[in-house]
Amino acid sequence: MAAAAASASLQAALSFASGKTQHNVESDLPSSKSVSFSSQLSCLAFKSSFGKGGCALRVSARIGAEPVSSSMEVDITLSPRVNSVKPSKTVAITDQAAALAQAGVPVIRLAAGEPDFDTPSAIVQAGVRAISEGYTRYTPNAGTLELRNAICHKLKEENGLSYTPDQVLVSNGAKQSILQVVLAVCSPGDEVLIPAPFWVSYPEMARLADANPVILPTRLSENFLIDPEFLESKLSDKSRLLILCSPSNPTGSVYPRKLLEQIAEIAAKHPRLLVLSDEIYEHIIYSPATHTSFASLPGMWNRTLTVNGFSKAFAMTGWRLGYVAGPKHFVSACGKIQSQLTSGASSISQKAAVAALGLGYAGGEAVSTMVKAFLERRDFLVKSFGEIEGVRISVPQGAFYLFLDFSFYYGCHVDGFGEINGSESLCRYLLDKAQVALVPGDAFGDDTCIRISYAASLPSLEQAVDRIKTALSSLKSKVPL
Repeated sequence: MAAAAASASLQAALSFASGKTQHNVESDLPSSKSVSFSSQLSCLAFKSSFGKGGCALRVSARIGAEPVSSSMEVDITLSPRVNSVKPSKTVAITDQAAALAQAGVPVIRLAAGEPDFDTPSAIVQAGVRAISEGYTRYTPNAGTLELRNAICHKLKEENGLSYTPDQVLVSNGAKQSILQVVLAVCSPGDEVLIPAPFWVSYPEMARLADANPVILPTRLSENFLIDPEFLESKLSDKSRLLILCSPSNPTGSVYPRKLLEQIAEIAAKHPRLLVLSDEIYEHIIYSPATHTSFASLPGMWNRTLTVNGFSKAFAMTGWRLGYVAGPKHFVSACGKIQSQLTSGASSISQKAAVAALGLGYAGGEAVSTMVKAFLERRDFLVKSFGEIEGVRISVPQGAFYLFLDFSFYYGCHVDGFGEINGSESLCRYLLDKAQVALVPGDAFGDDTCIRISYAASLPSLEQAVDRIKTALSSLKSKVPL
């Protein structure tokens, strides 16, 4: 029963994140939603009715010892911009899996996109010192000069990029930095080009800016890397922003320098086209792959906004700190948005970030130790899933994800469960039968695949693989010919 409850709970989470929640429809309210509730002393009664359009919601309240004839109606209509945005499916699944584990369901959680390591002690100690020394007040909106100088030094030494502190903006995580770039440079009707599979937030950020996400599919056989000719065929006068993520979430693919140079040659032909280079996983990379910052390519500095942060390489997800570097004109625009949105990032986190950048080139031994562990886990999973019939693999060169093609198993009908018709239903099946929480590929723009995070201990991964193999073995006889 716990497994069935887990599957039902995950289905609800997936439905919510997909915007597929079901409502009862009343024909007399064709374009509104209403919720009414009344109370007599300690009793509360709730009644809801939902309209077909889902555009407006009215709340009527009556509170008192005796029913009253008058009622107050409140219009709680939401913005069309917000209604166009889908909730993050990865966040929904991660939160749901955590809730199931707390409820006693032995779920192995391989959905989260965060390292399972503790923040290195030198970074933690810097944060503690900041608190004990009273460094707990507001900082400048753009970030402390100390940190921005350290970021400039890092970008010069590790990425071959020259910036001054006024060309760097520190934010509450790389996610905020990316959103602010999109809002700063995109006008309504502009196009944001996004190679798929993509990080789940990219298209929704474009929609928040009233821009149109243009999805550029890639192939597993080509390691999920964009074809330059295909990219060029999709560019138009409306093309404003190309988002590149290398190493990639969710695929772990790394763009080689030669391919980036081809993309740069294409970008140079389009004066309106800017490039957002998301480099948050740059230090989690496996030899012989190497990282190239797009802004370092000839002629690309003026049109590139480089986003990075501290969450992934330094295991600082909860510290919430990222940054964008680029031409002052664009960075200042992002700063203007931030000044009215959140103002400066945490003073404590910024002190810790200075310590992180002081650990040495590419994070020094603390980061290299984590990367070695990720590599061991990757190799184990690639070997293990390579032994499963029908599973197709592109070996990741960075990050800590596998993006595996499980479409071989689509079309199966399982007694007591139903049909497996895509990545979402297969994830529900694996939660139900194997009690392993994964993220369906449709969240990333590729329904043939499932994302598996190996930011978990090797024993946990070994147990998860055994469970998944057992669950899939019972499907083999049901695979349609």
